[in-house]
Amino acid sequence: MSDPIARKGLAPRFWERKRLDQMSPDEWEALCDGCGKCCLNKLEDEDSGEVALTRVACRLLDDATCRCAQYEVRHQFVPDCIVLKPSTIHEHMYWLPQTCAYRLLHLGQPLFDWHPLVSGRADTVHVAGVSMQDRTVSEFDVADEDWEDHIIDEPQGR
Repeated sequence: MSDPIARKGLAPRFWERKRLDQMSPDEWEALCDGCGKCCLNKLEDEDSGEVALTRVACRLLDDATCRCAQYEVRHQFVPDCIVLKPSTIHEHMYWLPQTCAYRLLHLGQPLFDWHPLVSGRADTVHVAGVSMQDRTVSEFDVADEDWEDHIIDEPQGR
C-alpha cells in the first residue's frame, strides 16, 4: 500500500484530503483502478449472504482493457448495473472487491502502490496481477445454472 509517511512534506493528493462525498465527478471516476472485478457476476448465498465471485463477466466488459465497452450508456443494455455513489457505498460494500479504491477509502485505508493514481500508470493494475485482464468468460457463453463452475478467488496481486 501507499505509504503516507514516505510522502512527508508533500501535499496530500485529492483522495488523501477529501472524503468520498467531497470529490468531484471526475475525481470519483478516477478512483476506479480498472480491475474489472466489479463487472463480474456474483453468486450470493440466500441463507448466509456470502458472495462468491465468478469469472463470468457482464456482457459489456472488455476483457482486454477491463473497462465497460459502453460505460456512458450501459443502462440501456444492463438496466440493473449498479451506479456506485458516495451516498450508497455502504449498501454495496459486501460485494465490492477487497482491493477496490472506493472500499479502501470508505474504510479509511490507503490505496495500493499499483493503483493508477499512485503509480501514475494505467497498466500497473494489470502488471500487479490484480485485474481480470484476459481471465473472464462472457455471460453470453455460460448458462446461469453453470456459473457455480466458474467461481474464483479474488485476484489480490503479487
